[in-house]
Order: sequence, then C-alpha cells, then structure tokens
Amino acid sequence: MAWLKLAGQEMLTVCGQRQQVTQVEGRTHRKRGVLCCAPRSSVLTVACEQTEVLLFDPISSKHIKTLSEAHEDCVNNIRFLDNRLFATCSDDTTIALWDLRKLNTKVCTLHGHTSWVKNIEYDTNTRLLVTSGFDGNVIIWDINRCTEDGCPHKKFFHTRFLMRMRLTPDCSKMLISTSSGYLLILHDLDLNKSLEVGSYPILRARRNTSSSDITSSGSSGPRAVGSPCHQNNSGPPSEKTLSRPSQREGGSPRNSLEVLTPEVPGERDRGNCITSLQLHPKGWATLLRCSSNTDDQEWTCVYEFQEGAPVRPVSPRCSLRLTHCIEEANVGRGYIKELCFSPDGRMISSPHGFGIRLLGFDAHCSELVDCLPREASPLREIRSLYSHNAEVLTTKFSPTHCQIASGCLSGRVSLYQPKF
Repeated sequence: MAWLKLAGQEMLTVCGQRQQVTQVEGRTHRKRGVLCCAPRSSVLTVACEQTEVLLFDPISSKHIKTLSEAHEDCVNNIRFLDNRLFATCSDDTTIALWDLRKLNTKVCTLHGHTSWVKNIEYDTNTRLLVTSGFDGNVIIWDINRCTEDGCPHKKFFHTRFLMRMRLTPDCSKMLISTSSGYLLILHDLDLNKSLEVGSYPILRARRNTSSSDITSSGSSGPRAVGSPCHQNNSGPPSEKTLSRPSQREGGSPRNSLEVLTPEVPGERDRGNCITSLQLHPKGWATLLRCSSNTDDQEWTCVYEFQEGAPVRPVSPRCSLRLTHCIEEANVGRGYIKELCFSPDGRMISSPHGFGIRLLGFDAHCSELVDCLPREASPLREIRSLYSHNAEVLTTKFSPTHCQIASGCLSGRVSLYQPKF
C-alpha cells in the first residue's frame, strides 16, 4: 500500500496509485473524543467535545445523522458491541446504549460512575460491558438484563489516577494506564469476581517500582489537563497487602495483578503520564502514548507481551518489553491524542501536529513477530498525511476497507483512501 500526504480534494500519483482525502464537515463543534467504525465499516461515528455524536457513511462520506443531545456533557468514547448496537460515554458520568435501527431514542442510560467516563470495552465471552472513568472505578454492566429501572452493575476494580482501560482481543487480560506513569495488568481475567484492595492474588512483576512508590499518593505524577485529580486512599496494592493466591486446578490464579512502570525513552527519572492505550489486534503487544511530567516530550511506544508464568510470585522479569518507539511532535499540549493499530497490526496511525503519521515496525510494514529487535528500535515513518487546519487528536483505521479517518480540534474529519 502506498500512502501520500495530501491537501483538500487534490489527487496525486505515486507508485502507480492515487491517494484521495475527503473532508467531512458536521457542525463546527470542536472534537476531542474518538472516531469509531462499525464492525462491518458501515458507519463512522464521531464523539464530540460538546453533547453530539455524528454518524457518517465512510464510503460516500455523506452525513447520516447527528445525535444532537446524546449526552448532557462532552462525549468521550464510542464502542460498537455488534453490527447495530453501540455505547457512548460522557463527562456527564453516564453511559448510553444506542441501536442503529432506531436512533431517535436511547436504548437505555447507565448510571454508576461519579466522574467523567472515559473508556468502554466489551467482553465478547461473557457479553458484559466494561467501563472506566476518572473516579478511578472500573464497572461491569450486565446489559442483557437492562430494565426501565436500570442495568445490573458492580464495581470491579479501583485505582487512583486512572486514565485508560483496555481488554486484550481474547479478553484474557485487562490493562489500565494511569496519569502517574503506572501500567496495571490483570492476568487471567475473571470479570465475575470483584476485586478489593488486598485481595489481588499476585504482584507478578515490576520494573524499578518499590512498594512505597505504588501506594504513594502519586503527587509527583501529572494530571491530564481537564481531568480531576483524585486523592483516594485505595491505589494499586503493595506486595505486603497481597493475599495468598487462590489457585485454580491446573491453572494460574485468576485476576493476578502486575504493576509496571513502562520504560519510556528520554523519560529517565522524570516520570511520565500514559495518556493513550491500545492493544495489538492479535494480542501481541500494547501501544502507549506517553508525555513527560514536564510536558516537553511525547512518545509513542510499542511493548511486546512476554508470556509465561513467573518463576516465583514476584518475578524480576516483566511481562512487557519495549520493542519500538518514536518521539512525537508534542503539539496541542493538554489534549489526549488517540492512536491506533491497523486491522492486521502491521501499521500504526498516530496524530502528528496537523495530520497523522503512518508508522511501521520496519520499512516493509512487516509483522511485529517477524522484526522483533533485541533492543528497542525506532518506529519507521511510512507516510505522513496532512489535511487539517488544527491539531489532530484522533485517528482510526477502517476494520474492513483500505481507509483511515482522522479528526482535529476545529471539528473537521478527514477520510483517506488509496485510488488505484
């Protein structure tokens, strides 16, 4: 695939292929949320900084519908659960369920968070909805039992300075990033068991992290701009507070916890904030966007999952290893930039100034497993695409078509696709 940076509707030719960018305009509300495509790529949805959700046809670039009052505050995230049902979350502390066949009204509204809701995940095995917010809570929702009175839910996990939460593609792990630079991993995930402080089976591994670091208030960690700083007393547990593991027959303990301080190039001892968290579509790696405590550097980093049980409960070997990284433009400070993997996991699309960069593990867009370096190597820039008049905050690959979408602060959404 050959990519070329463009502006407006201009079409140019390179390597026998043409590249076109289409700019889609909704209302001129600023977008700080995310883009999301339906599983069959029939609909492109846009979360807006104000109360709107916009829907577009990604093939024709036509505006389908505007949900003008989807929420009472900024819309932060959108997640499709199947080809018709999707969920949105907002700074109004609620989650809403929608059906593409009937967009005039919500299917239902979920109440349970006490602060801005930032993440939505869906466990396809248990059919449970999983959300996280700046109240530090991860909440599980049984959306199959929703009634007019609400939806059964429970608090699954709590930690301070929670930023992002993701499930691996097979839903066997939960990853949680924090504004204080920690990355938490729950292994052998069991969503039916709520976790309280002191009940985590094992602190599996850590890097340069003492118990006092983990349980401290985190006052040295940065806040995400616009996010509340929660001074709670229940952060990630230290080794001393862990209970004895409850082993399953022939397997590892469920929900064993690992607390990491991921290695970030250039960060050294200054600390960092993990603002964006994504998972490789095949579950091989995690993708982080990190900014320094002093907010003068920003990095995109790829960490390979190193599988295998630790030799002892607290292993010196972490389950993540830094394989690739690249320094970012560090513009639009104070805003979170959401990056993503391509559907096959060979490329990364990353907001970069007024456009996006397509990054690969090598110059040939090889699979990650085919070009794993012994030491951390730079990500390779494949192409840069610039078509915006403001800082790009979000980008998304189509799950089915050779297409990328990007959205910027001015409210413009651009769609890129090659023309043969």
